[in-house]
Amino acid sequence: MSNNKKQKIRQLDPYFQREKDRYEQPLPSREYILQILQQQGVPVAEQSLQKLLSIRKKEQGFFSRRLSAMIREGQIFRNRKGDICVMEKLNLTKGKIQGHADGFGFLIPDDSSGDLYLSAKEMHKALHGDHVLVREVGLDRRGRREAAIVEVLEHSNTQVVGRLYIEHGVLFVVAENKRINQDILIAKEHSLKAKAGQVVIVEIIRQPSKQSQPIGKIVEVLGDYTASGMEIEIALRKHDLPHEFSAEIEKLSRKFPKNVLKRESVGRKDLCHLPLVTIDGETARDFDDAVFCEKDGKGYRLYVAIADVSHYVKSGDVIDQEAFKRGNSVYFPRRVIPMLPEILSNGLCSLNPQQKRLCMVCEMQIQPNGEILDYLFYPAVMCSQARLTYTEVAEILTTKKSTAVKEEHIVLLPHLQLLHKLFKCLLKARKKRGAIDFETTETQILFNDQGKIEKILPTQRNDAHRLIEECMLAANVCAAAFLQKHNHPALYRIHEDPVPEKIVALRDFLKEFGIPLGGGDDPCAKDYAQTLSKIQDRPDVQLLQTVMLRSLKQAIYSPDMTGHFGLAYETYTHFTSPIRRYPDLLIHRAIKAVLGGEIYQPGDWRELGLHCSVTERRADDATRDVESWLKCFYMQDKIGTIFDGVISSVTSFGLFIALDKIYIEGLVHISELPSDYFHYDAAKHLLRGERSGKQYRLGDRLSVKLVRVDLETSKIDFILAEIDQKPYKSKTKVSAKSKK
Repeated sequence: MSNNKKQKIRQLDPYFQREKDRYEQPLPSREYILQILQQQGVPVAEQSLQKLLSIRKKEQGFFSRRLSAMIREGQIFRNRKGDICVMEKLNLTKGKIQGHADGFGFLIPDDSSGDLYLSAKEMHKALHGDHVLVREVGLDRRGRREAAIVEVLEHSNTQVVGRLYIEHGVLFVVAENKRINQDILIAKEHSLKAKAGQVVIVEIIRQPSKQSQPIGKIVEVLGDYTASGMEIEIALRKHDLPHEFSAEIEKLSRKFPKNVLKRESVGRKDLCHLPLVTIDGETARDFDDAVFCEKDGKGYRLYVAIADVSHYVKSGDVIDQEAFKRGNSVYFPRRVIPMLPEILSNGLCSLNPQQKRLCMVCEMQIQPNGEILDYLFYPAVMCSQARLTYTEVAEILTTKKSTAVKEEHIVLLPHLQLLHKLFKCLLKARKKRGAIDFETTETQILFNDQGKIEKILPTQRNDAHRLIEECMLAANVCAAAFLQKHNHPALYRIHEDPVPEKIVALRDFLKEFGIPLGGGDDPCAKDYAQTLSKIQDRPDVQLLQTVMLRSLKQAIYSPDMTGHFGLAYETYTHFTSPIRRYPDLLIHRAIKAVLGGEIYQPGDWRELGLHCSVTERRADDATRDVESWLKCFYMQDKIGTIFDGVISSVTSFGLFIALDKIYIEGLVHISELPSDYFHYDAAKHLLRGERSGKQYRLGDRLSVKLVRVDLETSKIDFILAEIDQKPYKSKTKVSAKSKK
């Protein structure tokens, strides 16, 4: 075929110019490849496809890689002959496997169509998290749509954390992630001399198939399961959390100056004369926000200064790439996995007292009714006058006496009192706006010298917490408004309206208690807030509030400006924590771009939002795992003890009980309820006995007896104390010391 004819074939590609602009040697676009395949009407051998598309010899390697990428993304598929097929023609579904601890699993389709059931037999072919192609094969015995795995497109598990077991001379690792149900076989020469029961990292060297189990080799021995801090080491690896900075990043970090250089202050507003202060928790080490308020006529002028991380972390550099990968800092009990190297997170970017720091400022003019009249954003240099804690500030505001203030902070007293007055104005605006304010109990875990839980205490939110929260909300709203005003793309923090089905279920539930929810078919945040205010004095307030909370969606990051339902904002973003949240860093860069008359283009904003939402959930899951394990360890010597608690969740398999005072949850399995057939009513959040009519409902109080603690699965089991008529034989081994 002549070069001219080949060139003409290429030019028939509707995306030829796009490919030409992107690559020096343009290949046929994916769209054109699919078009040619569909025109053939049958599967096509790769060599034939190369001829159809005039692929030159020097292009064949690149073309094969493009085909491989299309296979990974489920656009095309190689059949057993090796011929290439268009996926749409095969009635196959692409998606991600979600395993279950009992061996079966589900396919979560990429196109968001309904989940498909995968039997335990099918799950032998792949592992939790793998991307696969499946064919729907009908309905299972329970009427669920069932599928068979046709092809594994991409294995997601290359390394797994788990415990080593040795039985009859056979070595295998059981994954800590119970969704990975298959044991991983280990050859003795690949054991690194690990001992049975130790926690290890396994590299999978052969993925599972229909005929064989996965095979791996141990690449790291973490140590004994109950060693101090092991629960965090496991969580880091189980959830694939990046936790070590590369040598390149460490080397680059050492080049940062210890303090702000004079030349860095050029072109910035000097706010060092303002008595800006940070107000954080007692254990905080990174301070990314400082506040100051002054009177402005009848209203107020609020300064919110945020650490200028974007000055040091440049878009696309190695530190930025690592920060993106992490997405956020992760706060475990007693340990933090920072998003940024320590020299930045606790040093140059931390607004430490009496240290000059670079910052981005949101200066707001606020009316006496709490409405923001105007705002400005600008880069500045500042010097925090004090590092204050919530407890200190709350005491100062409550006593209103100078004796409650440290001598060096007396000069700040009038400023703090003015901040408190502004806070009350912002609070009025919040109530007028109709933001939802659920009262939830957060806890603080205190540890002994051995690193284990000594006690668990509730943390009370005081006016100092709320004051800082309102200041940050105001700055975040202004950041969103600023970018919207200048038509600059951004990542918004969105909280979508609850779905109609959940609204109907909530209304039906509240009707039983004679409680209305306003707003008709489309209630707003104010309707929720008004209902919450009406139930505050009821004895069942916890039950009602919990059901209302569960009717709402989770907040996520998105370039779509759909508003924040819970906070009752039309536009909202995250601007105030760039040390610990990557979305905030993106917003800082976007604001700077607008101030400089430019547009910040970090890539696909939608993909960025999805990634940041995923890393946020990942961090939540990891910290939840660690806290669950620590609580199990704390409870293991309390078997046989009776506790009072409240039903915190009702499921088809039993009741979860949250214990009073120690804030730990465990399960009363449905089989441990009084002799009867109990039926689950999801709408009413209860289990009801068929014969007795006995009901166990969300929010009911119960006395329970601890009978089992399983450290491996982080599960705590109770039985009802009132029906415990004979000694219960625990299935876990209890030491003689525990029995005493």
